[in-house]
Amino acid sequence: MAIPTVAYGHDLRNDLAEIRDSLAGAKRACFWLDDDRRPVPRQSLAEDICADLVVVGGGYCGLWTAIIAKERDPDRQVVLLEGDRVGGAASGRNGGFVEADLTHGPENGRLHFAAELDVLDRLGQENFSAIEDAIDRYGIDASWERAPMLTVATEPHQVEALHADNEGQILRGDALSVLADSPLYRAGILEERGHAYVNPARLAWGLADAAESLGVEIHENSPVLSMRLADGRRRVRTATAEVNAASVVLATNGYPSLLPHLRFFTVPIYDYVLMTEPLTPAQLRSIGWTGRHGITDSGREFHYYRKTDDDRILFGGYDAVYHRGGRVRAEHDQRDETFERLADHFLSTFPQLDDVRFSHRWGGMIDMSTRLVAHHGRSRDGTVAYSAGYTGLGVAATRFGAETVLDLLDGDDTERTRLRMSRSLPFPIPPEPFANPVIQIMRRAVAKSDAREGRDGALLRLAGLFGIGFDS
Repeated sequence: MAIPTVAYGHDLRNDLAEIRDSLAGAKRACFWLDDDRRPVPRQSLAEDICADLVVVGGGYCGLWTAIIAKERDPDRQVVLLEGDRVGGAASGRNGGFVEADLTHGPENGRLHFAAELDVLDRLGQENFSAIEDAIDRYGIDASWERAPMLTVATEPHQVEALHADNEGQILRGDALSVLADSPLYRAGILEERGHAYVNPARLAWGLADAAESLGVEIHENSPVLSMRLADGRRRVRTATAEVNAASVVLATNGYPSLLPHLRFFTVPIYDYVLMTEPLTPAQLRSIGWTGRHGITDSGREFHYYRKTDDDRILFGGYDAVYHRGGRVRAEHDQRDETFERLADHFLSTFPQLDDVRFSHRWGGMIDMSTRLVAHHGRSRDGTVAYSAGYTGLGVAATRFGAETVLDLLDGDDTERTRLRMSRSLPFPIPPEPFANPVIQIMRRAVAKSDAREGRDGALLRLAGLFGIGFDS
C-alpha cells in the first residue's frame, strides 16, 4: 500500500461510524487520575501562619521546589498552597514521558540557546539522574521505567530531517518494523539516552508525600487570590487565611501569574489524549511493538504514544487548541472533534488494531511560551521567584526549574542562573482580543508547513526571526 504524501490531516480518513464506535465506551476522565489510590484531599489553609517560603502551585514544579528547599535547609519553614488538588492539572494529566532534554529538541535548542547547548545537555542529564535518584530515595511508586524513544518519519522530508538532527543509525524496513510496524512509517531512529516513562499522577502524589515527610506543610483547595509586599515580606492571601512569608515561588503553570507583567509570556494551550483498553500479546505482536519504548512522529503537529504497565496504548498530541479568552476551564478538557481525529490517526497508524476500543479520553492545559521552553526569574525586590512556560516538556524540566528558582531566591551565581532561560523572557503573547486571531493564524501556518513538506511560509519564517515558535 502506498504511503500518502501527508500521513495525517485534519480531515478524517477512516469511517466515522467506526471511529465513534471505538470511542463509545471511553470514560470522559483522565486515566491516571481515575485511580483508587488517589489520596484524600488535604485540609485547606484555615488560619493565618508565617513561613520562610511559600510555594504557590501543587504540580511538579511546586513539589520539587518544596522538597529541594527542605533538602538544602531542613530548618526552613515551607508551606505549599494548591488551588485544587495536588497533581490535578498538567502534572497528573500528561503522557508520563520523562525527557532529559531542556530545549524542546535540537532545532529549538539551536534557535535559542546555540552557545549553551553543551551546558544544557549536561545539566539536563544530571537533572534526569537526580529525578531517578529521588524516586528511589523516597520510595515513590510511580512506575518509573527507563526505555528508549523511537522517533519515526511519516513523510519524505521528515526522513531528511532525521538524518540532519541525529548521529545514530536510521532504521528502515525490517529494522524498523521489529520496533513498530505501521504502513505510515518511512524511517525511524531509536534514542536510548535520557528517556523514561512514569505514571504521572502517582509521581505527583509521591512527591507530595516526600515533601510532607521532610516537614513541608501542604494545603489543597487553597487558591491564592493576591500577593502583596509589606515590611519587606510577602503576604499571600487565600479566601480564608493569609501566609506571611519571607519569600515566594510561583509555580502556577499556565494559570494567570500573581505578578501581572508575567501574564504576557505564557498562554494556556490544550492538548488531548486517548487511552486504549489493555492489548493482548497477540495484538502487540501484530504491530511489532513488543518493547517498552515510546514513539513519536516528526510532524510540526505531532503525536506521542507509549504503553502503560498493563499494555494499554496512550495516544495523544497533534491538535494544540487555544480556547478563545485564554481561560483555564474544566469544560475545555473534553473536545469530541479532537478525540475523533486522534482515533482516526490511531487507526491509520495501526490498522491492525481496528478492533481496539478506547477506555479513557481527556485533555489538559499546557503553559505554552513562544520559546517553547521554560523561563525562570526573580522579582526586583528579590522576594519572589517564578518558573513557567514548559510547553509540554515539564515532567523532568520542572525539577530543573525548581533548582533554578531556589538559586535565584538565594542570590546564588550558578550555571543555572547564568543560562539565557534564567536571564531573559520569551517574546510576549498579546492579550485578548488579539491573542485568539494571532494564535489561530499561527496554527494554520503550522498545518500548512506540514502539508508543504515542512517548508515554512513567510509568516513562520518571520516569527522565527523574533524567536517565536508554535508546536503541538
